[in-house]
Amino acid sequence: MTDPQVGLLMLGLFLFVIMLGYPIAFSLIAMGVGFGYYAFATPTQLENIFDNRIFTLLVQKTYEVTTNDVLTAVPLFLFMGYVVERANILDRLFHSVQVAAKNVPGSLAVATLVTCAMFATATGIVGAVVTLMGLLALPAMLRAGYDTKLATGVVCAGGCLGILIPPSILLIVYAATAGVSAVRLYAAALIPGFMLASLYIGYVVIRAMLNPSLCPKLPKSATDVPLATVLWQLLTSFVPLALLIVSVLGAILFGLATPSEAAGIGALGSLVLAAAYGQLDFKRVQESVYLTARAAAMVCFLFIGSWTFSSVFAYLGGQSVIEKFFLGLNLSPIEFLLLTQLIIFLLGWPLEWTEIIVIFVPIFLPLLDDFHINPIFFGILVALNTQTAFNTPPVAMAAFYLKGVAPPGVELTHIFRGSLPFVFMVFLAMVLVYVFPGLVTWLPDYLYSPK
Repeated sequence: MTDPQVGLLMLGLFLFVIMLGYPIAFSLIAMGVGFGYYAFATPTQLENIFDNRIFTLLVQKTYEVTTNDVLTAVPLFLFMGYVVERANILDRLFHSVQVAAKNVPGSLAVATLVTCAMFATATGIVGAVVTLMGLLALPAMLRAGYDTKLATGVVCAGGCLGILIPPSILLIVYAATAGVSAVRLYAAALIPGFMLASLYIGYVVIRAMLNPSLCPKLPKSATDVPLATVLWQLLTSFVPLALLIVSVLGAILFGLATPSEAAGIGALGSLVLAAAYGQLDFKRVQESVYLTARAAAMVCFLFIGSWTFSSVFAYLGGQSVIEKFFLGLNLSPIEFLLLTQLIIFLLGWPLEWTEIIVIFVPIFLPLLDDFHINPIFFGILVALNTQTAFNTPPVAMAAFYLKGVAPPGVELTHIFRGSLPFVFMVFLAMVLVYVFPGLVTWLPDYLYSPK
């Protein structure tokens, strides 16, 4: 076999191994070291099995990951999210938004989406948002007589907004993978992120107007709340969290701090906010630190494995084979984008976004220059696309998160069917971004291009 064929065998064998359920990060490291041992073989390695450059490469990639300034923001943003999650802020926020939106059709569903957007922006942790909203908002909607499919779809779709809306962990990981500015990525994601949230809300309101039985109006006793009470609830729940988010994002977007520095500010702010609500204690901090360390370690191991794997894969010539294949198709830029997004969508069925970003997206990145595609524009499309991975079977992690906390009688089939219209909303958002690329490029160009 030629080296490029060995490289393709390496990729195919890796896909087979992860389909068997082996841990992806360690499978990447094992494949990288195993095939790298062949790729960097030396005449003397039979005498000394460690006389091979693959071990030097593994150490080098480990050092690069642990000293990457961009990735420093990941554990800090995770810590900020876990502290906010454990400070019981969500129930206050949901109740205040629910009361404020009492006259909107489908008010409970709208309040759920607004709360999800706010909380996802503060945490960026899909599992946490879906689980907490499944415990808080889903029972409230079901008690009010809301359609089960619509209610579950709202929770799953809203909980995934943190993948796209800054400070998204995905965008940080993509920035480190693609070597682009995380600040520009955040600016580019703002308009598409809130556009997608608006599409979700618009869909719910229209469904509620066309078929009121899906979202019955709340009884007068639940909506007859004095204006002063509404304003006070918003002031004590919505405003503090909004100020924390605006402070973090504003510091990043206006160049007052790097993403890592702003993440540090956010982590400190989350502790202050938890203390202000009387929810700061040793147990909550301990849990937040533990969960942060576990998630950050997973990301770091994925990066070490991915960069080792991709280095060996490129050295064997596998990357050049794939590049020649795509160039040989004589695709236009729009056809290339459609094909790559279709591949990423299909990869989202068995894989989560972390694996897609650190393993498969780097295969496409070298081709962007050939097709004259902005890597930031490509990254936003990927961030939109990977939201479908949480809501489309067979993996559909958001559905399984929700099923784990849903009341009896809520089946996975209800959740899958309820999530499907919101997947189509993601496709609509992607079409709008394709047709109007300024939705992505305008804000970063306005903020950071030379005047």
